[in-house]
Amino acid sequence: MAANGPITYEQIVMAIRKAFENADAREIFEHVAIEIDIIGEGAGAFYLEVADRSCTVEPYDYYNHDGRIIASGDVLMELAAGHMSVREAWYTGKIRYEGNEVKFLLLLDKIKPHFD
Repeated sequence: MAANGPITYEQIVMAIRKAFENADAREIFEHVAIEIDIIGEGAGAFYLEVADRSCTVEPYDYYNHDGRIIASGDVLMELAAGHMSVREAWYTGKIRYEGNEVKFLLLLDKIKPHFD
């Protein structure tokens, strides 16, 4: 539970959108679509898509995705705030990934989130 009450789905999506929608994706020349499944508090699904070397975050299921990230809302909020990297979260088991690992590694290595 967050200090000011439960984390909502909308708060999580907006935080990830703020951090990743303007992320530097100039080094990714292919299409990547990753569904993000929130478990626990704020449960739901949304997606991060890289197309035309830019990122988009939308609050919808992406049925033809390259893979899925599964994480709690708390972990996603930490990622959005820049308190940990996606790579660190994956290596420490805070997020789980299912799908095309080559596309996931592109995200880990090539996308630089934007933090205020």
